[in-house]
Amino acid sequence: MNRKFMEEAARLAIESVEKGWGGPFGAVIVKDGEIIGRGQNRVLLTGCPVFHAEITAIIDASSRLNPKPLLGSDYHAGTILEMIARPPGSPDLVPERARMLKGCEIYINGAPCPMCMSAIYWSRIDHLYFGCSLEDTNEIGFSDAFQYEDFLLPWEQRRGVKVTPNFEREIGLQAYRAWGNKRDRHPY
Repeated sequence: MNRKFMEEAARLAIESVEKGWGGPFGAVIVKDGEIIGRGQNRVLLTGCPVFHAEITAIIDASSRLNPKPLLGSDYHAGTILEMIARPPGSPDLVPERARMLKGCEIYINGAPCPMCMSAIYWSRIDHLYFGCSLEDTNEIGFSDAFQYEDFLLPWEQRRGVKVTPNFEREIGLQAYRAWGNKRDRHPY
């Protein structure tokens, strides 16, 4: 870990606040001791509720590691789409997945919200460092703790959004079957 990375995350967060772009959140993604992705909250700038620091840092890092479109081409070694074996002890059921941001760390000035935490998991980032706690974040008006608590409830008891599970499930399963039947699918 390195203090300079947290300092850069905080600098990005302060810039976001000072420019009126969004909340006080900044993130950097580090690979081999170098920053490869930067992000800051830009919800107010864009009007897009998912424009969080962690999401933008993940997009930035991924685009730097995959500088060209790979659709319809071979997945070259070294890209984030290169297949790697499931790590020992992983709860993942699939034996191989795309590399994504495996081998990277993320530094965030505050605890990630559930959406960003999920994005960090999906990205396969090895280590998360964050400064301020969920309680600190709640004190400034961002109630991420509520979402973490709500996710523990059964679908029908969620308080944050009304949920109807298994609605027209057979229609949804058509796409799942298409994925399952695709011989050259690329697990990610």
